[in-house]
Amino acid sequence: MPYAHVRGVNLYYEDRGQGLPLLLIPGALGTGLTDFGPQLEALPQAGVRVIVPDARGYGKSRPPQRQFPLDFYEQDAQDCAALMDTLGCQSYAVGGWSDGAIISLLLTLQQPQRVSKLAIWGGNAYLATEDIEAYEATRSLSSWSPRMGDAMKAVYGDELQDLWSRWCDAMLALYCAGGELCRQRLDLIRCPTLILHGGKDPLVPTFHADVLKAGIAHSRLHMFPDGKHNIHTAFASEFNRLLLEFLRS
Repeated sequence: MPYAHVRGVNLYYEDRGQGLPLLLIPGALGTGLTDFGPQLEALPQAGVRVIVPDARGYGKSRPPQRQFPLDFYEQDAQDCAALMDTLGCQSYAVGGWSDGAIISLLLTLQQPQRVSKLAIWGGNAYLATEDIEAYEATRSLSSWSPRMGDAMKAVYGDELQDLWSRWCDAMLALYCAGGELCRQRLDLIRCPTLILHGGKDPLVPTFHADVLKAGIAHSRLHMFPDGKHNIHTAFASEFNRLLLEFLRS
């Protein structure tokens, strides 16, 4: 199994295909295998090299135990940059879902000369009251769908509830600290950016996609009117087509 020693930890990563490097960044608690199955299957066949890390403290990148300091998103972005350096990727596209979208934005801000294109979905540049309310509604695993719960329990077992509760606590701490993630710096993102969003996303309201579109100069927004949070799996064929068209344009 591929591991890279990055900034003091061993990061597990999937590395499939050859061609244009695309770094995909999973959502909260997610891994390449739990979050990006359809992309790991289809994109390498289309001539894309897909690289997907398990963030430190998630999935197969354990130990260490996952920690959530106020700058944990920034730390994850630094880990991703270091991984791509280790793999010898001087220029690459980045795609991120949910938490991975936030990390992708921060990585693009940290490495503007390295990130050639950016695709984000189900993400946000700041935390609003509506977000905290949505997260709190999911704090108990009993509120999760069986599909999501079973997939994450297969990775974390009995540790899942504590890990998710600590993530919810981290969101509340960030909100109480002002809620700023990168909204005030969106104008610094200059690379072509594709924003995708589900019109019925229960976790990330559409106004977040509108803020991203307004703030990033070279961006366009594509809506999935009936999509929820996981548009890349629920509408995998259409999503992959749009992503490939964007990467090749």
